[in-house]
Amino acid sequence: MSDMEARRVLRVGLTQFHATRDIERNVQTACRLVAGAASDGADLVLLPENCLMLGTNAEMRGAAFRRDSSALNLLSAVAAEHRVTVVLGGAKFIVEGDERPRNRALIFDPTGRLIGGYDKIHLFDARIDGQSFEASSVEQAGGGPVVLDIAGTRVGITICYDVRFPELYRRLALAGAEVILVPAAFTRTSGRAHWEVLLRARAIENAVYIVASATIGGAEDDAFPTYGHASVVGPWGEVLADLGEALEAYQVVELNIDTIDRVREQLPVLRGVRPDAYGAVITEYAVASDWEVEKSE
Repeated sequence: MSDMEARRVLRVGLTQFHATRDIERNVQTACRLVAGAASDGADLVLLPENCLMLGTNAEMRGAAFRRDSSALNLLSAVAAEHRVTVVLGGAKFIVEGDERPRNRALIFDPTGRLIGGYDKIHLFDARIDGQSFEASSVEQAGGGPVVLDIAGTRVGITICYDVRFPELYRRLALAGAEVILVPAAFTRTSGRAHWEVLLRARAIENAVYIVASATIGGAEDDAFPTYGHASVVGPWGEVLADLGEALEAYQVVELNIDTIDRVREQLPVLRGVRPDAYGAVITEYAVASDWEVEKSE
């Protein structure tokens, strides 16, 4: 077997578009991008967070999706038609019996079957540019991390605001994640300041690929402006793709999964983790028993 044949690769379809309150329009755009990325050889296509309906918290809650929603059925159908895994990177989703929706990522396999999901753990409670985003008042937080096998690669799933919590990403990496998805609807202001550095940090800290599809927009009737710059970052922290400010775009990026092993040999950050030493934090001056300290009189 040649080196080329032996390589482990995952071809990811990075997507970006201007999502609005118009669900039908958004679904058509999502399906168009999935079809394009699949035709260019993608194994997995990642759609942004809230890309099927982007409005205020109250509006998105009112339009929350259910398992039998026509929009989700269309995504299932396009995955099956193009024989590609499709990850809807987060939508307000109602589980029967729950009062509050979850922000849930959904994974459709190449037959269109729903094979898994992830509920966003860290809800966006923030105040940006005078606008309050109190997601915890209308959403139910997820209960745990998710790593799935997709096209022979271990893939961890996170959503948007999760990227500010490095402990989640370390947990995913220690559980075997080689690629971590970060679908987002990042605000424009925080995106300009933090988006790239956060994605690169999470990749570098864990020696993983980060794939981050994103919404973009700032039209007058948008609920809030989102940053765009959907990106792929390699395990050494290099930006492999950036869709900039395109209002509708996709790019298929080939990830060489074997690169992760090489990076982790150079910088074995996961082997160096010391949970046994991360106990109680010393809050007063203290000295280990084998130290000698000169005390002043």
